[in-house]
Amino acid sequence: MPSPWPPVSYESWAPTCDTLHAHSQVLGKLAVALAPPEPELQHAALRLTARGWETAPLPAPDGSGAFVAALDLHRHEAVAEHSDGSERRIPLVPDRAVGEVTRELLAAIGELAGPVEIDPTPQEVPWTVPLDTDDEHATYDTQQVPAYLTAATQAALVLAEFRAPFRGRSTSVNAWWGSFDLAVNLFSGERAEPPSDDFIMRNAMDAQEVAVGWWPGDPRYPRAAFYAYAHPAPEGFARGGISPAAARWDETQGLYVLDWDDVRSSSDPHATALEFARSVFRHACVVCDWDPQLAASAHGTPPPVV
Repeated sequence: MPSPWPPVSYESWAPTCDTLHAHSQVLGKLAVALAPPEPELQHAALRLTARGWETAPLPAPDGSGAFVAALDLHRHEAVAEHSDGSERRIPLVPDRAVGEVTRELLAAIGELAGPVEIDPTPQEVPWTVPLDTDDEHATYDTQQVPAYLTAATQAALVLAEFRAPFRGRSTSVNAWWGSFDLAVNLFSGERAEPPSDDFIMRNAMDAQEVAVGWWPGDPRYPRAAFYAYAHPAPEGFARGGISPAAARWDETQGLYVLDWDDVRSSSDPHATALEFARSVFRHACVVCDWDPQLAASAHGTPPPVV
């Protein structure tokens, strides 16, 4: 049986990773267009499930119920499913461009739930070709995708356990289609100034928070890794004594990082990654002056379910 913590290197599957990333942006654009707006753009987030990436149930444009759009990474299909049980499946194959899949998925949703228009402009990526005309991204290696999904699943389980006992406001494990990462955000309850007037920044970063996440790497950081940051980050945040020993501050990224290979080579990868998340959170709460009781709750045990 393959290791539940497989090697994942962006450089080894970059063309397929970028294609999958572009497909995820289509799902995200659907959420932006149809989901009721939430603070910190939470309505735009996707989720990782046992089959891959998918939206939450979205209101059908024709008022007929709800539908979900998904990337089934086991069957290698883009999927549209209506709450009435009807569905459409579009194959993800090695030489099929993102633009073709996008057009077919939108047409399928139109048949099931009513027509919907999305903004096809890709976001937070180095390419600019609209998603519905994207012929650049057409590499999809079905042999490489399972390792990614296995690694992402293990990372998501770590993030879910990290946030579980926290008594303040927090997010679920979000799958973010802009940066193609998984993340949880824990909030102190205090407002914060966004780092810039950019649309995403001013809407997503208007509250004091600590974020912990995982991404499979990208051209700027071509290695899978866990990461963590605080916003706003005061003087001294980058000088924390973070554990485990392999964790470090990355000045270029402005994050604490723990490389995936250092996690998977440890004797207990899940515990190692969880230690990283909790260590950065403890440090952030001290230097950011969070309520000590709220900060301590992240290391506690939730009340019993009776």
